[in-house]
Amino acid sequence: MSAIETYDAVVFGSGEAGKSMAWHLGGNGQRVAVVEERYIGGSCPNIACLPSKNIIHSAGVARLVASSAAFGTRTAGASVSMVEVQARKRAMVDGLIQTHLEKFAASGSELVIGRGNFVADRTIEVALADGGTRTLRGDKIFIDLGAFAAVPDLPGLADAAPLTHVELLDLDILPEHLLILGGGYIALELAQAMRRFGSRVTICERTEQIISREDPDISGAIRTLLGDEGIEIVTSADVRRVSGRSGDTVTLHVATAGAESTLDGSHLLVALGKTPNTGGIGLDRAGIELTASGYVRVNDRLETSAPDVWAMGDCAGSPAFTHMAFEDFRIVRDNLNGGRRSTVGRQVPFCLFTDPEPARVGLNETEARRQGVPYRLAELPVAAILRTRTTGETRGKLKALIGADDRIIGFTAFGPHAGEMLPPIQLAMSAGLPYQAVEALTVSHPTYAEGLVQLFSNVGPLAS
Repeated sequence: MSAIETYDAVVFGSGEAGKSMAWHLGGNGQRVAVVEERYIGGSCPNIACLPSKNIIHSAGVARLVASSAAFGTRTAGASVSMVEVQARKRAMVDGLIQTHLEKFAASGSELVIGRGNFVADRTIEVALADGGTRTLRGDKIFIDLGAFAAVPDLPGLADAAPLTHVELLDLDILPEHLLILGGGYIALELAQAMRRFGSRVTICERTEQIISREDPDISGAIRTLLGDEGIEIVTSADVRRVSGRSGDTVTLHVATAGAESTLDGSHLLVALGKTPNTGGIGLDRAGIELTASGYVRVNDRLETSAPDVWAMGDCAGSPAFTHMAFEDFRIVRDNLNGGRRSTVGRQVPFCLFTDPEPARVGLNETEARRQGVPYRLAELPVAAILRTRTTGETRGKLKALIGADDRIIGFTAFGPHAGEMLPPIQLAMSAGLPYQAVEALTVSHPTYAEGLVQLFSNVGPLAS
């Protein structure tokens, strides 16, 4: 083992929570080292959130061009170049990495590139990317190791060399027929994008509905949307085995309703969730316990079983969104400064970046019923928002759940720019305001946000 170098803090992983902690502590004069194996800044700017939205936006442009005649503009000879789509994305990623490097330098944090392993309490040995090793010990350790795409142990799947979102988002060619295992957020976003570029797409989901945690009416509306764009969706599908090879010819052998059939395609994407990146890094040698699912065991203050060691983000089992990892950082930061913040009961807003978008914060009807929470329902078709008549984006609905005390306990939107409607609802919810506070707003016309005023004018009776 190389000579031990001591720091005020060692951050293991440079994802959203980790880099934010490093920039905060380093900017306040502490000596900080950040251990990162590959992706500077974590997955979000490199392979996940921002690259996917970049690709999705390009797909939206392709869709707009294809439908431009409906808006009075006629195009001829338009085509999609995946090489150019990828070049645009890669230029963005390069710029984001440079921005991260500048922020690490400005904060005084030392970025150590290599694979880290715990060798003792608060001590990490790093096999450096350019050769050699370093051993770093921190007075405090912050773990932000993220997660990676889960690939199940399904007969023939490994031999088929399937794509995950990482590889699909870096393809310079357009799949002729993309098969997708899974019907969750990643699956639906990439299904629509690839279809809009020109691929045939088939989604294979084992449960009865896609995005199974959402209300059936929302899930059904999104299924109709994707079906209208030519995406085939097979639900209640038990994939027994896989044959062939992704990139050539690949086949899913599926049982649905007791009958067996096959789905043939050129490429296979596995989008079945993520697995915490906690294996093989010596956590036990540092006294850091894992849950049965492999996440770092933390309390509601994100403290691990080892003193002066915290875990944040996906690897700690936090809701798997970048904004929730940033909230993890804020909780730990504030508690280090004497606060008493907790992860219990916090808001978890999220948005699915299909076009149009579903977005939600708080309870939906399915959850409220399961928990026995009484509510009143307000609903509004998106077509009632006059701005949508100007753009032709009239598909979707807004839904709100109102508690017995007139407070908002949940909000779901499926429509254009749905994610942008969440913050005013979140503010009302966090402040404990009655729904009438939103209903009473004077909102600029014609905007999408006008729909919020209309929505809360439609509050129904208490559900039985």
